[in-house]
Amino acid sequence: MSKSEQLSARQKAHKAKMAKHKSKVDASIAAAQTERGIALLMTGNGKGKTSSAMGMVIRALGYEQKVGVVQFIKGAQDCGEGNFIRTHCPAVDFYQMGTGFTWNTQDIESDTKAAERTWEYAARMLSDEQYNLVVLDELTYMLGYQYLDKDKVINAIEKRPTEQSVVVTGRGGGRKLRAVMDTISDVKDIRHGYRHGLKARKGVDY
Repeated sequence: MSKSEQLSARQKAHKAKMAKHKSKVDASIAAAQTERGIALLMTGNGKGKTSSAMGMVIRALGYEQKVGVVQFIKGAQDCGEGNFIRTHCPAVDFYQMGTGFTWNTQDIESDTKAAERTWEYAARMLSDEQYNLVVLDELTYMLGYQYLDKDKVINAIEKRPTEQSVVVTGRGGGRKLRAVMDTISDVKDIRHGYRHGLKARKGVDY
């Protein structure tokens, strides 16, 4: 078989394979008919959960949608996404709990109060139909440490405006939270440079 004949045969096989794949994709698109906001959980032990959520913030802003971001845990130290949002995204409603990591504060009473104050901002966003997207970054830790009432949080997520999407990030989250989410991504930890002596990198890790 000549090279041109081989290429023609390869193209024919590729076209048939892609046509079959397109048929499956088209069928999946046709089957998805429900139109409403989506609840997403970015969890797992791997790196990239907040990074993914911030990517969705940029995507929503690209359509001039109303966005709210609440970061639990973060705010006590420099945070690249926070710096960018405050400087370049005045339209984004942004709030950080500001206490830092719970293993640094080691004060359950003050952490609980800080979490409850921060939740008030999140709850207002979740009840306001003007918000197209609400990001609740590191919320799962507040539930895991029992700083927030899990049923109250889940109820607010479930009863948010129909067209509003919400993204929750953080490890764990528990069975009840997972049950009300439409999409769950588990970011696996295959390798992390930090465990091999690489310092956290500004602009990459924070």
